[in-house]
Amino acid sequence: MRNNIVFTLTGPDRIGIVEEVTQLLLEHDGNVELSRMARLGGEFAMLLLVFIPAEEVAGLSKAAESLIAQGYQVTTSQTDQTYADQYRGWLPYQIELRGADHEGIVHEVAHYLAQHGINIESMDTELVRAPMSGAPLFTMTALVVVPPSQIDQDWEAALLDVGRHLNVDINVSAVNS
Repeated sequence: MRNNIVFTLTGPDRIGIVEEVTQLLLEHDGNVELSRMARLGGEFAMLLLVFIPAEEVAGLSKAAESLIAQGYQVTTSQTDQTYADQYRGWLPYQIELRGADHEGIVHEVAHYLAQHGINIESMDTELVRAPMSGAPLFTMTALVVVPPSQIDQDWEAALLDVGRHLNVDINVSAVNS
C-alpha cells in the first residue's frame, strides 16, 4: 500500500539540497508527484507530495533527522483526501493581479475569497520593478476553485471591486480543464 505524504523542508539555501532530499526519498522508494521549491531570501523551501510505501514512512521520518541536524525544519504529514473527491463540481479560475506594492494586498484578496467559500489552490506573488519608473510593482497569480453555489453569483465583479479598492488591476479567467 502506498501513502501520500506532504514533505516540507525549510532552511539555509545551499547547492545540493534538492539532490540530497530527493536521494533520501529514493532510498525509501518515494516518488515525487508534485512539488514547489523556491529560495526566499537566504532560505530554501520545499513542498513535496510524495507517494511512498506504507512500510517506508517511519524510515523516512527517521532519515529526515539528518536534515534536521543540519539546521533544516522538516515535516512529513500523511494526506488522505484527494482533490477530485473534495472539490467535485467546483470550477477552476485563474486570478492575476498587478499594481503598486503596499501592505495588505494578499490579505484582502484572501479574505474576500474565504468569505465566498472559494479555495486557493496555489498562489505565487512577486515584487518586480516597473519598466519605466522602477517603482515596486506587486504581481500575484492564483489558481482557485469556486464552489457550484458561487458560479451564478457575481463573485468576479465583486473581486474586481476589491481590486479597485486596493488600487490594483485584477483579471479573472476560467481555466479549461
